[in-house]
Amino acid sequence: MKYMLLIYCNEKIWDTLDRLKFRDASVALCHELAQEGKFIAASPLKNIDTAVSVRIREGKTLITDGPFAETHEQLGGYFLIDVANLDEAKAVAARIPPAVVGTIEIRPIEELAGMPQ
Repeated sequence: MKYMLLIYCNEKIWDTLDRLKFRDASVALCHELAQEGKFIAASPLKNIDTAVSVRIREGKTLITDGPFAETHEQLGGYFLIDVANLDEAKAVAARIPPAVVGTIEIRPIEELAGMPQ
């Protein structure tokens, strides 16, 4: 089963931390997951000041600078994994280094027939 693990953290807190330490630990986790056959993809995201949101309302395209919603935590990155079940996805999420300062949201991937590989 494939899961998307979404990494949320308050960017104000994130900017005060040693990001290289978190990055290196995350890269190491990616290699561990790859050796276990569970890794598909992972990547940090640029800060929210680079985000652009697109909405269609009443047939009109609205483009706004910034993330989709006002929150205390922002989406900072993701892991895409292939594991046996939700319990295993939870165990992987607990190993993601930014979990100590943020939140890891686990979402199962809905696979659609006919999508390109």
